[in-house]
Amino acid sequence: MELNDILKKRRISRLALSQISGVPYATLSDICSGKTRIEKCSGETLYQIANALNVSMESLLEPHLLKRPSFEIFKSSVCHRLKESGDIGFLIRVLENDEIRHYYSLCWIPECLYLLAMTDYLCRIHSIDLCSDYDDLRTLKLPEILYPESLLIRAGFSKDKDLILSEAYANAIPEFKRFNIIESEVRDVI
Repeated sequence: MELNDILKKRRISRLALSQISGVPYATLSDICSGKTRIEKCSGETLYQIANALNVSMESLLEPHLLKRPSFEIFKSSVCHRLKESGDIGFLIRVLENDEIRHYYSLCWIPECLYLLAMTDYLCRIHSIDLCSDYDDLRTLKLPEILYPESLLIRAGFSKDKDLILSEAYANAIPEFKRFNIIESEVRDVI
């Protein structure tokens, strides 16, 4: 979780954190404003901040060290995990590890909503009650429709681009379409 988010959530000011941690206020201000990258701070500074907030140093660094894959690679990875784990195994792993909330905390909203749509879809086809822990996220929607890249490429080479996209939209899995994600097949992965 980002340092600013931790401070906001815990209602701690930069000044208070400076006093608790012993890290100079100017340093904390530079980190929080983005002037100084937290992953470039000394181990001592990271330790002091983490210790004062009672979090791990790794949790402070994690959002800055993760490499975000393309959305297409993410979707493919999710579908492969589904294929390997089976529907129920996949659901158990995603929910036990709170992966949906993890992506949300990283502000990776398309990934968060894709995973939520997948779990909701699997719950529907297996007549399993939805996990209410994510009801707040179910109110979200991407600002623009997100079509698969392969479909956009195919439509780009067609005279009937609008027809191809409207058919894909009409045939999309409802749980995905609710979030403005167009997905029609999650099991046909190679």
